[in-house]
Amino acid sequence: MKKILPVIMCGGSGTRVWPESRETLPKQFIPLVGERSTFQTTLAMLADPAFERPIVVSNFDYRFLIADQLREIGAQADVVLEPSRRDSGPAVAVAAGLAARRAPDTIVVVLAADHVVRDTQGLVDLCKRASAAAAEGYIVTLGVKPDGPATGYGYLRPGAPLESCCEVYKLDAFVEKPDRATAQDYVDAGYFWNSGNFIFRADVMQSEIAQFEPGIFTAAEAAIEAASQDLGFMILNAEAFAHAPKKSIDYAVMEKTDKAALIPADIGWSDVGTWRAVWELSDRDELGNSIRGQGVVMNARNVHVRSEDTLTTVVGVDDIIVVTTQDA
Repeated sequence: MKKILPVIMCGGSGTRVWPESRETLPKQFIPLVGERSTFQTTLAMLADPAFERPIVVSNFDYRFLIADQLREIGAQADVVLEPSRRDSGPAVAVAAGLAARRAPDTIVVVLAADHVVRDTQGLVDLCKRASAAAAEGYIVTLGVKPDGPATGYGYLRPGAPLESCCEVYKLDAFVEKPDRATAQDYVDAGYFWNSGNFIFRADVMQSEIAQFEPGIFTAAEAAIEAASQDLGFMILNAEAFAHAPKKSIDYAVMEKTDKAALIPADIGWSDVGTWRAVWELSDRDELGNSIRGQGVVMNARNVHVRSEDTLTTVVGVDDIIVVTTQDA
């Protein structure tokens, strides 16, 4: 089987889990769950022989964080730096452009660096299965079965199964984040959450971006052509990249294309977008309490304490999260 080119999107600021995650040290570089950061966990998963050497797309400010985290786990990647933040649409356009320069039919999987996947082998297997549909010209998204009417995710309505690919479905609707009542309707109707991870053929994604967002396509191509190299990093041309409209790949392509498909992903996925999600993913005692670092919990239930440097105590209070850092 042809190897898959993984592209890790690593430029987000992750401010929803402040104060640990900040502009200068966003959540993808923090061990929110387990001993490694989510970025490092994703990299470790990509050591599977199904994948080529990964590409990391991030912003210029995080270049040394990325280099340090690669070094810590002995991983290698090609790091591409955005001179300005233009959302995921231009980033995916750059990924598709770089992949197409290797071969137009290169199969690409785009993964978010700040998500948690408990079943990493399951994700590897899904990528392999989805690559068959991608080779046929589909843009496959990993759909997660909802465990409730969450309003923080886009929703996917599966259509008819593809005859040639096991458990891959045409995507009938790609809808953005709903209100709670609408989200409940979607859950009842069998919709999936959009995980934000995609598998596609490079030339197919380029074609769709060029059709629906020619400004993004043109800017991305120009930024690649005029890119420079510095200390082992590829730096996209700032002037060219700044002309890319700031738009997510969901709005730019996925809501418009007729090539979208869905593969159900029961892999223990979470975008770890809130402290509650971190608590849910953490080891807890019989009272539902989770402690990371210097914490003590007494006469309390469902408490999450995080304090690496200062002793933090919770006494007689239920259902709270306490995060203590050196300055917040």
